[in-house]
Parts: sequence; structure tokens; C-alpha cells
Amino acid sequence: MRVESKAYRELFTELSEYERHGVPMSIDGESASPMQIAEAHMVKEDSGYMRDYIWDEDGNVEELCFHEIKSVE
Repeated sequence: MRVESKAYRELFTELSEYERHGVPMSIDGESASPMQIAEAHMVKEDSGYMRDYIWDEDGNVEELCFHEIKSVE
């Protein structure tokens, strides 16, 4: 198994757990499923995504957003 495949499967599993707990997720402001987020990570070669966790007052993850990081040349 390729390292990349394992990493994406682990990402999908992690995000699926957030989804199971009702945590909304998005990519660049658009609602996204764990599969959409994992696939977006798989196709990005020249850039990546930064995670933005939004916490509630009890310290639980309330929302998870991914923002594309673009290279500056």
C-alpha cells in the first residue's frame, strides 16, 4: 500500500468521525463531505489545505473548515 493512500484513508476516517458527531465541514466556504475533502487533498499537488477548527465554549470542535493554501511565486 502506498503511503499516500494510507494517509488519505486515515484522513477520510478521521473526518467521518467528525461527521458522525455532527460537526459541519467545508472547503473554501463550501459545505463538504469527508469524501470530498479527502479527494480534494488527493488531487492537490502544488498546494495544500489549512485546517481551521472552530471550538464551542466547552472546548469541543464545533466546525471544521479547510482553506486552500496557494504558493506565492
